Amino acid sequence: MRQVKLIATATFGLEAIVADEVRKLGYTDVVVENGRVIFVAELAAIARANLWLRAADRVRLVIGEFKAVTFDELFEKTKALPWYEWIDPEGEFPVDGKSVKSTLFSISDCQAIVKKAVVENMKSKYKKDWFPENGALYRVEVSILKDQVTLTIDTSGPGLHKRGYRDWIGTAPLKETLAAGLIYLSRWRNDRPLLDPFCGSGTIPIEAAMIGKNIAPGMNREFASESWPVIPRELWRTARAETHDLANFSQKVEILGTDIDGEMVRVAERNAEQAMLDGEISFKRIDIKDLHIVGDYGVLICNPPYGERISERSEVERLYRTLGEKYRSYRTWSYFVLTANEQFERYFGAIASKKRKLYNGNIKVDYYQYYGPLPPFQRRDWAGED
Repeated sequence: MRQVKLIATATFGLEAIVADEVRKLGYTDVVVENGRVIFVAELAAIARANLWLRAADRVRLVIGEFKAVTFDELFEKTKALPWYEWIDPEGEFPVDGKSVKSTLFSISDCQAIVKKAVVENMKSKYKKDWFPENGALYRVEVSILKDQVTLTIDTSGPGLHKRGYRDWIGTAPLKETLAAGLIYLSRWRNDRPLLDPFCGSGTIPIEAAMIGKNIAPGMNREFASESWPVIPRELWRTARAETHDLANFSQKVEILGTDIDGEMVRVAERNAEQAMLDGEISFKRIDIKDLHIVGDYGVLICNPPYGERISERSEVERLYRTLGEKYRSYRTWSYFVLTANEQFERYFGAIASKKRKLYNGNIKVDYYQYYGPLPPFQRRDWAGED
């Protein structure tokens, strides 16, 4: 089958998680770089990667890579690439661009030149002087880093965080892709309880339930490349059938999401219903100070308020101190907290076992990880892991 080179883009700090996801799909030719994971695979990987990658932002098809320091170089080398092998004559192909530390720094000029080069390439193949661009979407990106040009086509369409279940959101929502990354980093398994005491619109509990039941995150949405004639429809049918075959809908999970805001609890319940997880997750209106944690060897994952406004700081300090009290009261649990508040450990009352730098949107955050003891049945399974 035809081989393609793909880039799974990733939030800074989640590259290793995305690379692990790619390898678990069976693709071993993997290179990890800042903000992206590059891999070579058969054509079917376009469908499977879009359907299964939980922590990646999107999947891009690499059309070509080369060095360019002049606009003439950019035009001629772009024109020489096999665009006509991918873009059909009715296809819509807008061009996005970015340039970092490069001679060709004018993004608008680079976009215009690439657009013109693609058109000229397609003219030579299709023997047409004009393209209506009213068909399938092929969003082209020209990315230039230190004069090295990478030209790609986006295969995803809307970002992969758009699972299709979150019709209702609260303020400062956590992206689904980041939520999945947090769960992977916690090494939670579906035979352990999971709690999010600041669940908001329910993203972390819903993503956890989908992971626990092996429900592909892209199962209930469409992708731009599904309408590309160059990819056989049978390939997509097979890939989608795989998501249903591998899903374990009957798997029981013990997941609880709580929030002090009753309206947000109702939003979380509606989102879970949209994700076809109605009744699979418990959502309750509870203040963190009144929360009674049930069970042993559970995993708490949360994205609490950061206290960026002066008026919020004292309340956030209280929340963090209360969370720390829960940590000291339930010592068999593992705690994982995402926050931009640099004083978190001070208020929480304990130094994290590990801390990882991430980004929540444009906000630089830290993921504080407090490891509790492993359940007896997992200790042998996890022996030797980092």
